[in-house]
Amino acid sequence: MSKIDKIEKEIRRLTAEELAAFRKWFAEFDGSIWDRQIEEDAKSGKLDEIAAKALKDHKHGKSSPL
Repeated sequence: MSKIDKIEKEIRRLTAEELAAFRKWFAEFDGSIWDRQIEEDAKSGKLDEIAAKALKDHKHGKSSPL
């Protein structure tokens, strides 16, 4: 049995309250990984071209308020 299979099996055994707590923890955990990746990409310049295009499009009226 793989590690993922074992985790899935344990998750299926959680109570509703435990599952809710796990979901909350996992969302925060996953979000922190995403935040770190975006920060690293921004620092490395990987997002520069995309940002420049977005700013250019905005300057030319190709954007709308959120």
